[in-house]
Amino acid sequence: MPLSSADFAAIWLTLQLATLTTVILLLIGTPIAWWLARSRSWLKGPVGAVVALPLVLPPTVIGFYLLVSMGPNGVIGQFTQSLGLGILPFSFAGLVVGSVFYSMPFVVQPLQNAFEAIGERPLEVAATLRAGPWDTFFSVVLPLARPGFVSAAILGFAHTIGEFGVVLMIGGNIPEKTRVVSVQIFDHVEAMEYAQAHWLAGGMLLFSFLILLLLRGSGQLQTAGSGR
Repeated sequence: MPLSSADFAAIWLTLQLATLTTVILLLIGTPIAWWLARSRSWLKGPVGAVVALPLVLPPTVIGFYLLVSMGPNGVIGQFTQSLGLGILPFSFAGLVVGSVFYSMPFVVQPLQNAFEAIGERPLEVAATLRAGPWDTFFSVVLPLARPGFVSAAILGFAHTIGEFGVVLMIGGNIPEKTRVVSVQIFDHVEAMEYAQAHWLAGGMLLFSFLILLLLRGSGQLQTAGSGR
């Protein structure tokens, strides 16, 4: 059989990680992107730079600092221990935290671009109709920014699927717990199991191609990448 039970376990874990990470990023990334699109504060530059850091930093650097901060002596680690949650490294929860940080710009930037493209006119019209801020956001902004949300969800999901350095640094290589597809491919190559590696790597290649085809077909690739 081309794929083993360990391969399927890695695929299932990766899909769970990508789905949960995408949902979390849409929830926390939407207000961040809205603030970046609308704010004139001097903090907009620094905050935008922090959000975009994963685009230029090596994944191992991000993974290292997250590992230290989530460890027993780190800020996050001490906080989770005070809540009785223990420490996050080498756990699925730790992978989620790392993936959220690492995939942040791939969700925030398409949303920010979509919000900025709306312009002032629709918001002014809503204000003349006495729509409140929340009503305006849900009734006007969200429908107009729907293509941006589609791009953000697709890019966030796909980017999480392809993670390697960050998840390896934070999660290690624990079967059915932190071993995702990219790590499983690495294990096959190390063991010189090239046939199994080909099946998984080929699946990743096909998945990436379909994602790009989907984005281009929906006319969103240029919009999603214009802020990068």
